[in-house]
Amino acid sequence: MFLIFCIMVEIEDVEVSSKIFVLGIAGGSGSGKTTLAQAIYKAIGEENISYITHDSYYRDNSHLTLEERGKLNFDHPDSLETALLVEHVKKLINREQVVTPRYDFNTHSRMSTNQVLPSRPIVLIDGILLFTDPTLTGLMDLKIYVDTDDDIRLIRRLQRDTQERGRTLDGVINQYMESVRPMHLAFVDPSKKNADIIIPDGLNSGALDLVVNKLKSHLAK
Repeated sequence: MFLIFCIMVEIEDVEVSSKIFVLGIAGGSGSGKTTLAQAIYKAIGEENISYITHDSYYRDNSHLTLEERGKLNFDHPDSLETALLVEHVKKLINREQVVTPRYDFNTHSRMSTNQVLPSRPIVLIDGILLFTDPTLTGLMDLKIYVDTDDDIRLIRRLQRDTQERGRTLDGVINQYMESVRPMHLAFVDPSKKNADIIIPDGLNSGALDLVVNKLKSHLAK
C-alpha cells in the first residue's frame, strides 16, 4: 500500500505537456525491467512509442576475436556508447527520426543492419545503466527503477543466457561473479537514488496501471 501511494504522488508531480515524454526504466540484469517496458509498450501501442533499449548501444567489438569479446566487461558504463544514445534521444525529442544500432548477443558485436526509428509522442528507454549518466537522466520526464532480489535476478539471467543466447551454465556463473555482480554493486544499485519511482520485482500490476494511465493522459493532451 505504501509503495502504491508513493507512486501516485510521484506520478502526479510530473508535469503534463504537449512535448515528447521520455520514460526511462532501469534495474539490475534480470530484474524484469524489459518485461515492464514491453508491457507498457503493448498497453500504449506501437504507434505512440519510440522504444529504445540501451543494450543496442554496446560498442562494436567486431575487431576482436569471439573469445576476446566474451572476456569483455559488458556491465561497466564504458562498454556502452551512451553519448550516441543521448544524441538520438535529443533528436527524438525534436521530432526527428533516428537510425539506431542493433546488437547481437550471440556474437558480442553490432549487427550490420540498423533500425530506423521515427519520433513518437513517448520515448521509452530501458537498460541496466540508464541512470548512471546525468546527461541522459536529465532528458527523462519519469525514471523508474525495478528493484528485484539478487537470487531472483541470477536465476532469470541463467535461464535467459542459456536458453536464448547460447551460453553455458559455467560461463554465465563466471561472468556473473567476475563482472555482473561487482558492476551491479558499483554502478547499477547506487543509481536507483536517481529514480523517481522504485518498483519491486518488475511487472507490478498496480504500478503498471498507474504508469500506463499517466502516459495515456499525456497522449490525450
